[in-house]
Amino acid sequence: MTPETPYDVLVIGAGPAALSAAIYTTREDLSTVLIEKGVVGGLAAITDKVDNYPGFPEGVTGMDLADNLWKQAERFGTKIEYGEVTAVDGKEKIKKVSTTAGDMYARAVLIATGTDWKKLGIPGEDTYYGRGVHFCATCDGPLYRDKNLVVVGGGNSAIQESIFLTKFAAHVDLLVRGEALRASDVLQHELEEVKDKITIHFNTTTDEILGDKDSVNKVIGTDKLTGEKKEFACEGVFIFIGLKPTTGFLKSCGVECSEVGFVKTNEELMTNVEGIFAAGDVRDGATMQIASAVGEGATAALKIREYLHKNR
Repeated sequence: MTPETPYDVLVIGAGPAALSAAIYTTREDLSTVLIEKGVVGGLAAITDKVDNYPGFPEGVTGMDLADNLWKQAERFGTKIEYGEVTAVDGKEKIKKVSTTAGDMYARAVLIATGTDWKKLGIPGEDTYYGRGVHFCATCDGPLYRDKNLVVVGGGNSAIQESIFLTKFAAHVDLLVRGEALRASDVLQHELEEVKDKITIHFNTTTDEILGDKDSVNKVIGTDKLTGEKKEFACEGVFIFIGLKPTTGFLKSCGVECSEVGFVKTNEELMTNVEGIFAAGDVRDGATMQIASAVGEGATAALKIREYLHKNR
């Protein structure tokens, strides 16, 4: 599309919020394109099982949920382009979105880029990324059948993914920086069912990841109570210490974000830049739940429709 023939709606991202919005906008005959740099479905697509999404009493795999959302959006005419957004120019009525696949134009933009995994920032983390250091158990867990693993984190994601990894691993050492788990009671109860395959190490930092040329072989940590260094022999490390918003591309476009990078919106889900909206996990105040993201995507679509109607 060109500035003379822009899309009605350009959605940055292709997770649950983005796909939900696209279902609504395309069904309203608004030309809609999604720009995605990775996997359609976002982090939801690489979640082993979603157990709290309404309408699925037995749960649903993240991949199946994402695939169904995509098929539904596609049925109504949603287009998808693969590329990474590098900048957004919202000064004019027609918004310009620069991507690695070229410039694109739209009358309204929805930021639905979600979040990405935080990193520890320790020696060895980047060195062995993809060669023993991972952030997705569903993607890479099957590579470690009958191997020893280390999981870092104490929240919902760390516990959920640790439980999943017991399907393959011989044993999992769970390194928790704090003195207690922060995961929900439901997940902690499920953890009890596999406690023979998981050893929890509280008050333990993760300091360094070591290995040979091609693979990981140990993690070095510290007992915070005694100061004692600890070694954990392993073939793989999975890190789940939280999420950060994917908003680096917004730095120069004037969209207001929180101190940690989440996009601020008003009650219409519009940012401080007219015609640019945000929905889902990337939005400041989001609940970080798939059901909420889907709802926000639908709400954003309706607000975008109203905006476009007023600004024809």
